[in-house]
Amino acid sequence: MITLAELSDIIFNKKKITLTDSQKTEIQDCYNFLKDFSSDKIIYGINTGFGPMAQYRVDDDFLTQLQYNIIRSHATGAGNPLDDLYVRAAMVARMCTFLQAHSGIHLELVALLVEFLNREIYPYIPEHGSVGASGDLVQLAHIALTLIGEGEVHYQGQWRNAKDVMNENNLKPIKIHIREGLAVTNGTSVMSGIGIVNLLYSKRLVDYTVLASLWLNEITEAYDDSFSEALNATKLHAGQREIAEKMRQIAVDSQLLKKRENVLYNNVNPDEKKFKQKVQSYYSIRCVPQIVGAIYDEVKNAETVLVNEFNSACDNPIIDPETQNVYHGGNFHGDYISFEMDKLKIAITKLTMLIERQLNYLCHDRINEILPPFLNLGVLGLNYGLQAAQFTATSTTAESQTLSFPNYVHSIPNNNDNQDIVSMGTNSALITKRVIDNAFQVIVIQFMALAQATDYLKIDEKLSSQTRQMYLNIRKLFPVLIHDRTLYSEIAELKRFLMKNA
Repeated sequence: MITLAELSDIIFNKKKITLTDSQKTEIQDCYNFLKDFSSDKIIYGINTGFGPMAQYRVDDDFLTQLQYNIIRSHATGAGNPLDDLYVRAAMVARMCTFLQAHSGIHLELVALLVEFLNREIYPYIPEHGSVGASGDLVQLAHIALTLIGEGEVHYQGQWRNAKDVMNENNLKPIKIHIREGLAVTNGTSVMSGIGIVNLLYSKRLVDYTVLASLWLNEITEAYDDSFSEALNATKLHAGQREIAEKMRQIAVDSQLLKKRENVLYNNVNPDEKKFKQKVQSYYSIRCVPQIVGAIYDEVKNAETVLVNEFNSACDNPIIDPETQNVYHGGNFHGDYISFEMDKLKIAITKLTMLIERQLNYLCHDRINEILPPFLNLGVLGLNYGLQAAQFTATSTTAESQTLSFPNYVHSIPNNNDNQDIVSMGTNSALITKRVIDNAFQVIVIQFMALAQATDYLKIDEKLSSQTRQMYLNIRKLFPVLIHDRTLYSEIAELKRFLMKNA
């Protein structure tokens, strides 16, 4: 069973893939069984048409052409091409379903897919085309097209003819043996690939948000009991407890947080009628374990669903040498991924809303009462600090709120109503991808504001070691802002840094 850590290593770090002898044997055994079993039987997609055309038997003379036809006829995607990272993840997902040895494909198909991955040859896959049942037929057909030596690939930074790149790498297109065309195109691999990248980025966003939230607690010299073990132990939600624990770990060497017992429980001045510091912080500062905890629990649930999908056979029909049978069903249906992507995008949108509210607190001098408006370290009125950067964060957050309407329930019957209820899983994953991208844009501006606040208050030496390290990292790419300058390139560079480094 492949783990999330292994998937991350293959997808992000481009770890080379080697098929084991046992994997090769299982794939070959499944192929041999299907070859014998299918010789005198009617099996969908081997000697029948596809979809509603399954009622038509295909003559033996045209069985090879049938497999080429599904690839060529379904390569109809539209829109922008997916980035290499997401294509790679989709290819890994397809490889993983083949490794379950329930597809009945020849070993050369898996071997060529592995060669493409190891040599970083990425098929052209447009964003649009999948309804998420029969899986990602259209997008997967674009992968299949390159495996038969047709279509385009992105190789060494250029779009090129697939056959030319294969010739340069001494690779040969796959042959059609039994059902290779249908096997490549049928399943949840594109939505799963996009989904696993979404998940890995979401985990980073949670970690960054916890760090930023603790940093904000330091800036405001907040009381530390909001993330104390005793308080959070009274709630039974695992996510809340874990987020509080993460905050305590970051805060362990901070010199800025206050103990309530030292300020309000002991040495109380009986003549003090109005307290200078708030007895309780705003919710965006005080309720981090409760808010991010719920999000963290969803991220963990998404991990379970996605890792399960990567370790599943999402083909149809399912070839089972053990029971000596071929089963027809709907393992290609993307409901698990679609539903989880909708939940994840809602979670990340809420995370973005929290970040935006924390940013507003830092920018709003009449609320925080300790910082200049918009973290302006220049001349008020002449300079503007992060005023316009906040506009960007607010507008980006608003877009994510709009995108958070569920896509999972947008099934539209199609395919002559053969596909009468579909998942729209790839659309869900793509919208979630957009929401995650937005979240990184917003948290970049939040970190810029935290760095500005730290410099204004001259407290960098008192920060915890983890928040101070982030402060130093931010300042390498975003020097202290005093006199107005254009910030869009620095925002972009910081975003690249955060997405690359966990």
